[in-house]
Amino acid sequence: MCDKLTIGLIQRRCSLDPEENLARTIDGIREAAKRGARAICTQELFRSQYFCREENHDCFDLAEPIPGPTTEAIAKVARETGAVIIASLFERRAPGLYHNTAAIIDSDGSLVGIYRKMHIPDDPLYYEKFYFTPGDLGFPNFNTRQGRIGVLVCWDQWYPEGARLASLRGANILFYPTAIGWHASEKEQFGAAQLDAWRTIQRSHAIANGIFVAAVNRVGFEGPKESGLEFWGSSFVADPLGQVIAEAPVDKEETLVVECDLRRMEEVRRNWPFLRDRRTDAYAPLLERWLD
Repeated sequence: MCDKLTIGLIQRRCSLDPEENLARTIDGIREAAKRGARAICTQELFRSQYFCREENHDCFDLAEPIPGPTTEAIAKVARETGAVIIASLFERRAPGLYHNTAAIIDSDGSLVGIYRKMHIPDDPLYYEKFYFTPGDLGFPNFNTRQGRIGVLVCWDQWYPEGARLASLRGANILFYPTAIGWHASEKEQFGAAQLDAWRTIQRSHAIANGIFVAAVNRVGFEGPKESGLEFWGSSFVADPLGQVIAEAPVDKEETLVVECDLRRMEEVRRNWPFLRDRRTDAYAPLLERWLD
């Protein structure tokens, strides 16, 4: 493994045409690779607009198997560019069984593995429990030709347990494909605080685990004017001390390419040895839902 890894984050708007979204994402992957990125991550569910804004049975037609048509197309680009690609997809596992899944494709086009989103929200305009079965693979790491990585998805980013478990397995970078934005009725009052909380919680994972964190979100407004979502972009990379070393705009498409010096992990963990000082003998109550 090299001491440095350049990563790419593909922040895009999404149209109603899945094939157009795939083509534009592949263009972004090629651009990132041309600029030196060796591990490249898409935004969450990049092939479509964020359909979870409503409960609509027709949207299940957007799902596909893994391996399937999109992983085949991404694998071709991985072989062409020599980059590892993390692709966030709507997985059709079996009739009536669907997951929000990230496929990890190595630089030779092979499917290294998949991560199925573990935490599934059910909130206004985020009706994901209607579509997705919670993941059943835990929080694995993936050994790729460009290094060892962890992958979690969107709502997972609010949970320190997932970040910790992925980090403890030895990942150098945690990737978070994301689709998050403002409700039209809430942005003026709560928008700045919501965006700051989203950025802060992920920076905290970087600090607590001494690891690089890369979050990639979409941009653009989707849905009816009065009841849609304005996605806030702001894809970013934080270093093991939680410093934001690169960030995309809140309202524009961006192919973010960032060099991560993996030696920084050793430096930070030596000086802030949170992993050393964990009291693993005292954490069993965390397995309970609530402590009375």
